[in-house]
Amino acid sequence: MRLRTSPLLLVFALTFGLHPGPAQATEQEGVLPRGFVYADAVIPDLRLDLRYAGSHNFVGEPIDGYLKQRCILTKEAAEALRKVQEELRPFGLGLKVFDCYRPQRAVDHFVRWAGNLEDTRMKVEFYPDVDKKNLFRDGYIAAKSSHSRGSTVDLTIVSLRGDDAGRELDMGSGFDFFGLPSWPDNPGTASPSRAHRLLLRTVMKKHSFKPYPQEWWHFTLKPEPWPETYFNFPVR
Repeated sequence: MRLRTSPLLLVFALTFGLHPGPAQATEQEGVLPRGFVYADAVIPDLRLDLRYAGSHNFVGEPIDGYLKQRCILTKEAAEALRKVQEELRPFGLGLKVFDCYRPQRAVDHFVRWAGNLEDTRMKVEFYPDVDKKNLFRDGYIAAKSSHSRGSTVDLTIVSLRGDDAGRELDMGSGFDFFGLPSWPDNPGTASPSRAHRLLLRTVMKKHSFKPYPQEWWHFTLKPEPWPETYFNFPVR
């Protein structure tokens, strides 16, 4: 069930923000490389729905390197995200993350999957209008991901109060939907969803996260602490 927009949300969306070489990770459980933190330790009421740790994703199975439902980010990105949560909380709203740091081994898993044109089990939900053979050409799959640098996050806004607690605002498409409906500025998106996207983008940009033009959920902290480093330690 999705939340319908409210006048308060519309006003907030339209006015918010108008003013202004790392140590390598060990494989030991619970040990993160220098400069990384668990985001839910920084933001205790952060909601987690790490899709790649389970089977509800465009591949249809748990992805290599995701051993637990944990959101790992650089300290800088986690601190910036905490400020976003603090902005939303007085309105009874908060953040839910779908993906945070992504190991390179997970990206490699995506690449192998994209090369297997016979596996289309999740096509109906995630890429109904895209031919799988064109996923590389159209930029949906790549050999490197900004997520592996630790300062990119995929997320949405949810209610934090009452019976609606945990319910997502309607953004007009699901997370990881491949196609125009996911573009933040898609003119075909209904007005309530456009307002919700604007709210998310405005508050994220206010705290130094740069949006991605083809995915309403995708934001990267600028400047990044490790702009040229792609990590491969597991999520656990």
